[in-house]
Parts: sequence; structure tokens; C-alpha cells
Amino acid sequence: MDQRGQELSDGGRHLERDFQFKPALVSTLKHGYSRASFRDDALAGLTVAIVALPLSMALAIASGLPPERGLYTAIVGGFLISLLGGSRFQIGGPAGAFIVLISLTVERHGYDGLVLATAIAGLIMIAVGLLRLGTYIRHIPHTVTVGFAAGIAVIIFASQLRDFLGLEIAKEPGPLLAKLAALWNALPTIKPAALAISILGALVIVLIRRFLPRWPGFLIVVVLSAGFVALAQPDVATIGSRFGAVPSSLPAPGLPVFDLAKIYAVLPDAIAIALLGSIESLLSAVVADRMSGDKHRSNGELVAQGLANIGSVAFGGMPVTGTIARTATNVRSGAKSPVSGLLHAVYLLVFMMIAAPLAVHIPLAALAAVLVVVAFNMSDHHEFRALLMRSWPEAIVLLAVFLITAFYDLVAAIGIGVALSFLFRAWRLRKISS
Repeated sequence: MDQRGQELSDGGRHLERDFQFKPALVSTLKHGYSRASFRDDALAGLTVAIVALPLSMALAIASGLPPERGLYTAIVGGFLISLLGGSRFQIGGPAGAFIVLISLTVERHGYDGLVLATAIAGLIMIAVGLLRLGTYIRHIPHTVTVGFAAGIAVIIFASQLRDFLGLEIAKEPGPLLAKLAALWNALPTIKPAALAISILGALVIVLIRRFLPRWPGFLIVVVLSAGFVALAQPDVATIGSRFGAVPSSLPAPGLPVFDLAKIYAVLPDAIAIALLGSIESLLSAVVADRMSGDKHRSNGELVAQGLANIGSVAFGGMPVTGTIARTATNVRSGAKSPVSGLLHAVYLLVFMMIAAPLAVHIPLAALAAVLVVVAFNMSDHHEFRALLMRSWPEAIVLLAVFLITAFYDLVAAIGIGVALSFLFRAWRLRKISS
């Protein structure tokens, strides 16, 4: 085993022995942290921040919120997750899984309602962690997670077609079928310039990922397209034309005043956010464990996620969770400890303070191209096809979760998928024993 492998293995054993609510940052620093480790963390954090910068804005816009709310989420929520969490490599921020849930919550209750729902969700996640139920959440069947991710990918893809094509829609519906109908009716308003930026942007991202994998494809496309729009001024929607200027600093913390009636109204949304955030964050931590050989503490991670969600909306953000793609990027970039996640948040704050005035030129078509590529990668079509062909019970679970996620309800999809998996497993055991 090489030095890095031995270091990660030792770190995993330390985390397993330590008190399960102690932050991974404390455990890893206690067992030794060198200047070389800080250098590796600084480079990994910078790499993740470069990925997270355009992605955070794109996810906020896709959720029906101004782009700065995505940045606030990645900065505040991401910092708290790395500071307090039970995983050495988890990167927190806004996630595609929340797009529909956030947009529907804002539509029903306004942004203040989203703040309240997210804060309540944070309290629920803290309670679940303190009750030590996180260990059970992480054992959701693989077939369910693949179908869920594929359904989310479809939702993200559909949410980006408006800006990808440059369509003019007064009010875009949330449900998938209604959204597709509205997009179809708006096809005559397609803008060739927006479509060209989107197609070229997606193509450049794919080519960079294929031939220059260490280059920040997302950021390159966003910067180049913003420069083109600033100079050529084509007829395309930009962050500035739709949202105005992006703030260059964090807002003062605070939470709106709510009454019991409002709390009761947003409670279903809060439960959905808590469940979805818990599942997403623990799946991300498991992915990091598999890549690194480390072992996270599920219950400590959930407590940190709960605190991070409260902190995120206190500073004007949105729901935050562990993000699989950015966490995987962190591991692949050579991170050694949660310091990389802390630095990623600091880098994002510096980027926002310096480059916020330039963000008004970013075309929404370029951000749509970023999320279309994210959706394609998230779909994991190879694994989806393999599970579909493996056995008929797995195919039924996979398709059920996929279709319910895409067309009905995310939380219901997970519950039904887990129930179906349990029933089929019980049926197979009974068949074997008989």
C-alpha cells in the first residue's frame, strides 16, 4: 500500500474509533497534519471551487432562484459541512436533486417559506442524527439509487430546455408533463444565438473532459461565452438581463419571523427536504469512502448537514447537501482532509467578491449547457441498462423509481422503491427456503 493509501486507511480507522459525533476535521487534525497535506488540500479545494462556481449559480437558476443564492449555499453550507461533518472528503453545496422541490416550495410559500422549510428540515436531520438513524438511511438498495438518479437527470434536463433553446415562456410549469407541453408550445420563439451557445458549450465541455480531463471545462465555457456576449451582444438572456447584478458579498444573517400556521403549511416540504438531503449526503459520503478507502460517520454527518442547512438559509441560501460529483472531484484531486472543503468555500467567497460584476454577462444558455452535461453524467445510463437486464424484479424496481421520480414525487419514489425491493427480497428468500 502506498503512503496515501496507508494514510487514508489509518484515517478511516481513527474516524471509526472516535466518538461518532466528533467532526472528521478534529479527528484528522488530531492524528497529524503536515504542510504537504495542506498544499494538497489547497490545490484540491481550488479545483473543486472552479467546478462549483458555475454549477452553484446554474442550480440556483434552475430552481427558480437568483444565482447568488446558489453561491451563498456553497459558501456557507459548504463551509459548515466540511467544518462539522463526519466525512473527510464531503463537499457540500446546492444539488440537482432539489430543483423541483425548491421550485415547488417557492411557488407555494414564497422564498420565506423555503427558508422556514429548510430550517425545519435542518432540525429534523439533526434529530435523525442524534437518534443514530443515519446508519439505516445509507443502506438504501443500489437499484433504488440508480433509478432515482436517472429520474433526477431527466428533471434537470427538462428544466434546462427553456434556456438551452432560448425559449420565451412567461411562467414555466413545475411538473414534467406540463413543462414539456409548455416547451413544445414555445418552440416558435427559439433563439438561434442561444441554441448555438448551448450546443457549442456542451460540445466544448465534453471534448475537454475527453481530451483534457484536468482542465475546468465548466468554467472555461462560462467565461468564454460571457466574453463573447459582452463583446458581440447577441440576442440571448443573461444573468444580468434576468436577475440584475450579482452581489459581491454575503448578506447579514437572519431568519424571517413565522407563525404556527406557516410552520404547519411548510411541514410536508420540510420533511421532503430533510429526507432527500439525508439520502443524498450519505450516498455522497459512501461514494467518497469507496474511492478513498476511508470510513465516514453517518450520524455525525447528518447533524452537520442539519446545521449547514440552517446556516445556509440564514445567509440567504437554499437547501444544501453533500454533492457526489464535487465530492468525487475532491477525492480525485488529492484531498487529504476536510480542510480542502473549507478552502473550497473560501475560494468561492473570494471569487464572488472579485468577479461578481462580470457575472451579468454570463448567458443562461451556457449555464444550461453545463447542467445538460451534468444531467447526462448523472443518469449513469450504463449502470441503468445493466440493472434493467439483470433480473425482472430489479427491472421493476428500477423503472418504478425512475418513473415516479420523474413524473410524480421524489420522496414517494424512494419509499416505494425501498418497499418493492424489500418485498422482492422476501419473496426470493421464501422461494429459496421452500
